[in-house]
Amino acid sequence: MNKVRALVVDDSAYNRAAISKMLESDGGIEVVGTANDGIEAIAKTLRFKPDVITLDLEMPNMDGFTFLRWLMKEQPVPVLVLSSRSDRRSVFRAMELGAVDFLSKPETRISKSIKVVREELVKKVHTLVNLEMSKIASTVEILSKKREAPAVRKEDEALPERSPVQVVVIASSTGGPPAIQAILTSRPAEFCSSIVIAQHMPSGFTRSFAERLNKLSPLIVSEAATGDSLQPGEALIAPGGFHLTVKKTRQGLVAELTPPGPSDKYVPSADKLMQSVADACGSSALGVVLTGMGKDGVEGAIAIKRKKGHCLAESETSAVIFGMPQEAIRAGAVDSVLPLSEMAGELTRRCRPEKAEA
Repeated sequence: MNKVRALVVDDSAYNRAAISKMLESDGGIEVVGTANDGIEAIAKTLRFKPDVITLDLEMPNMDGFTFLRWLMKEQPVPVLVLSSRSDRRSVFRAMELGAVDFLSKPETRISKSIKVVREELVKKVHTLVNLEMSKIASTVEILSKKREAPAVRKEDEALPERSPVQVVVIASSTGGPPAIQAILTSRPAEFCSSIVIAQHMPSGFTRSFAERLNKLSPLIVSEAATGDSLQPGEALIAPGGFHLTVKKTRQGLVAELTPPGPSDKYVPSADKLMQSVADACGSSALGVVLTGMGKDGVEGAIAIKRKKGHCLAESETSAVIFGMPQEAIRAGAVDSVLPLSEMAGELTRRCRPEKAEA
């Protein structure tokens, strides 16, 4: 079996050495080269033709963003951004340009921290190998068409009649942030269902993700907190490191955060969020399973269907990783399978306000 050929790009000599050592601790990965800026990265990409690139964003001479633009146009290769906490706002800009996933650099040189990062780094690199770059390019194209200013929110105006869909619940993992951005930036300003999102993401990044979406979307987007009320035309994103669930109270639907248990595989959990929405909303729940590896979202989609709600799944033609949607489809819990380019339109159609009777 051929080894995964990796190129490490970082302006820090220490980081280049540390990342290379982490990668080559796995017998299935070979670091074929390193680069200290975007200019050298271009030369090394053309020379070594790597399978995967790990990329720092803030570098001299040519930064990671400029390199990404060149790469996606000239030599598309899956990119894993390695980010410091201070760069977390930049991560989502990089994903908009074609980076597939990201990982936080270890904040200390403590062996436990490095061990956790090494395991996650190796896992993500193996996940990214052999991705169909045409799917990444398609998502980048969708996002490039959404960069014009979104419709202006009218927070002080009444929303239209109630939608038959009370809550849209979205599940996603690898490749999810750009897909979520594509959907939320396509929503009309008067969209009158609530949206809750479980995106597998480490703590410290979901708030920046929500703030970015809030600027780009006509909807009000924020990181969820316990006690937040679910409102039409607003989206809540589960914070990294916590599970988000929805509870039905006398005052309406509210968000609740709980810490994960020691055996929880996915945090935030799409299954837990979707199951809670099914219990709270019944037939007025709409589930959406987007790109991602694993089975998170399957049990949640089944729960929604049992309560007479509906579920959509992203198709293999656009899902960066078809694992999560495929598992939901195989379970018979999906009503419609759609490419990302059609998902926003389908949500608008299903969440269209009911006309008041004359």
